[in-house]
Amino acid sequence: MTVTIPIRAIELAPGSHIAIHNLSWQDFERLLEDLGEKRSTRVAYYRGTLEIMSPLAIHERPHRIIADIVKAILDSQGRDWEDFGSTTFKRPEIAGVEPDTCFYIQNASQVKGCTDMDLDTYPPPDLAIESDVTSKTTLDAYLGLRVPEVWIYRDRQLKIYILQDGNYIESPTSLAFPALPIPTLIPQLVQKAITDGTSQMLRELKTQLTSN
Repeated sequence: MTVTIPIRAIELAPGSHIAIHNLSWQDFERLLEDLGEKRSTRVAYYRGTLEIMSPLAIHERPHRIIADIVKAILDSQGRDWEDFGSTTFKRPEIAGVEPDTCFYIQNASQVKGCTDMDLDTYPPPDLAIESDVTSKTTLDAYLGLRVPEVWIYRDRQLKIYILQDGNYIESPTSLAFPALPIPTLIPQLVQKAITDGTSQMLRELKTQLTSN
């Protein structure tokens, strides 16, 4: 006898995750519908494996701070950007993922007017940012979507992964910000925001960027 449990009935403790294997793309699509949009969990799917993650509240703050930093730097450089937050990105039969946050930078002009993300029409985001992710499925999903750059912030460290020859390699430099020491700069600014307050950190950062 097979017992079917509605996905909404599964409760995840903050900071935990579950993995479901051998899940078809159609089942993944149905599961997304069942979960609904108003939820605190994040999902990542890659070639039959689904991970559902429930982040700790304390892990939500770093990626929000990093997003503010990215915007401040881009504005200081006079560059266009579009923040697509935790939009669900899907490449049918292969991968689906909801970033903690993500940006269109190099391709910002190509997503103007976009209200329904379809990767057959639009490019993948130029930069995805994740906080406290240890899941291989998440990075695999970004690989399946062909996202060119992924930042993972964990334990006060930032790692940059660049898509190269069909795989991610860890890089000391960012594609989006090649002239900045991103792996050291971002953790310093995140800690400053937590210690001194985000608004004060951003004011000081903007002053510094303007004077350079």
